[in-house]
Amino acid sequence: MGARIIENGEIGISWVMEDEAMARASHALTDGKKVWLVDPVDDEAAIERALELGEPAVVFQLLDRHNRDCAEVAARLGVEHVALPLELRGTPFEAIEVVDNRIWKERALWWKKTKTLVVAEAVGASKMFNPSASGVGVHIGLRATPPRKQLGTYNPQHLLMGHGRPINGDQATVALQEALDRSRRDLPGTMLKIPFAFR
Repeated sequence: MGARIIENGEIGISWVMEDEAMARASHALTDGKKVWLVDPVDDEAAIERALELGEPAVVFQLLDRHNRDCAEVAARLGVEHVALPLELRGTPFEAIEVVDNRIWKERALWWKKTKTLVVAEAVGASKMFNPSASGVGVHIGLRATPPRKQLGTYNPQHLLMGHGRPINGDQATVALQEALDRSRRDLPGTMLKIPFAFR
């Protein structure tokens, strides 16, 4: 079964491996001219659709352990593979340092003009993140210390995550804030997901 391709309006597309427990999600962001790929899983139809959005510029890898198919896709498209970006000159994005420790390094992307927030792992929408009613949950590894300072100040209209379907519209901010607010409260239920949480 291939990926489900989801159109996110003028900002681009996401594609989600919905047959997987963790529902890995990848994204292609466009300004109408260039297209930036984020944590891509190499699904042929999704990559073809992404390339219809513009000229490929960069493949971003936002989590140290999210190798996915980033290197392979970048090599095939003849663009740079940038892991854990910090400075994003020549792009419309701001890099956010979400987690930076010995076992976990993660960046997020914020596109101010379109209010798009891309988060690889800290929050997700797959069932293994034990999402709240609004559709998003904090990763089990961060439940006790949710990334409120890093992500809680943003009010996205587009919330694109590394697991599960994206959330577009006003619900994106609602879902993000609810996930952060309920992080510790929902910890007992989330503990049941531990065997799957680091895949």
